[in-house]
Amino acid sequence: MSVDMSWEVPDPLSIHEVTTQDGTTLAVRRHGNSEGPRLVLSHGNGLAIDLYYPFWSLLLDDFDLFVYDIRNHGWNSVGSLGHHHIPSFVNDHDSILAAIGNRYGSKPTTGVFHSISALTTMLSATGSHALAARVLFDPPLCKSNEYPEEFDVAVRQCTERTQRRTEHFDSIEECVDFLRYLPVFSRTVPGVLDLVAKTTLRKRTNGHGYELRCPREFEAQIVNFARAYTVMVNLENLDCPTKVIGADPTLPYSYLPTFDLSQISGVDYDFLPESTHLLQIEQPGECVSAMLEFLDSLDLLNP
Repeated sequence: MSVDMSWEVPDPLSIHEVTTQDGTTLAVRRHGNSEGPRLVLSHGNGLAIDLYYPFWSLLLDDFDLFVYDIRNHGWNSVGSLGHHHIPSFVNDHDSILAAIGNRYGSKPTTGVFHSISALTTMLSATGSHALAARVLFDPPLCKSNEYPEEFDVAVRQCTERTQRRTEHFDSIEECVDFLRYLPVFSRTVPGVLDLVAKTTLRKRTNGHGYELRCPREFEAQIVNFARAYTVMVNLENLDCPTKVIGADPTLPYSYLPTFDLSQISGVDYDFLPESTHLLQIEQPGECVSAMLEFLDSLDLLNP
């Protein structure tokens, strides 16, 4: 794995500040081709949507892209831990979809979500009707009648690891050096480690070094809450066409186990061989190809 190259996320075409039900402000950014089919993208717990630039950079020429960070992540300021939970994420998701339609006009919209944002959209009744389709990358799902002990153990272990995360770094370079030793990033495309550091850290208010944009106690709380919500999705009765692209279920997992959903008739499911939970920054081209094939089958590649 090389970090010699550098990913530079371009300035957005526009920024729309969306105020949610509890007064939280979220920055929705527009990129790409405003004449193309509309995609709305968000990210996984503790990360940032700009980290996924190796993936969505491949869509800039052809798609009208709206990207946003989950509350208390990325471009957004840090608010209340008490409001940092999955029901808030669902309300935020619905507010953002409504705001995009109101500000930029009605257009068939596909939601492209990873991990916790993928779970969020599947818990949203409003979002199911607002979206023409959804493409979900490795969502944390588990059928309620098959809730295995392995899943519960994984949640506890991931929560404990997150609570011990390094919070502060003296420099971006120090963070990159640290990330080199983490197995979770061993399959990522060149240059991603620098992008991880730049998109998940911000300068400390005291001017000395950098800190996590999403504090570790916020990230850990969502991991711990996830076990209660992963079983609430009715996979047999989805309200819009849904493609699930999972990590390779035969590989060791870094977040939660990836379940094979191929036996569920309501889900168009595939997994990418040799990919882990971070598949969009490991195999961005393959992720785009799988997504485009699905959207083409629904005639959603024409605006």
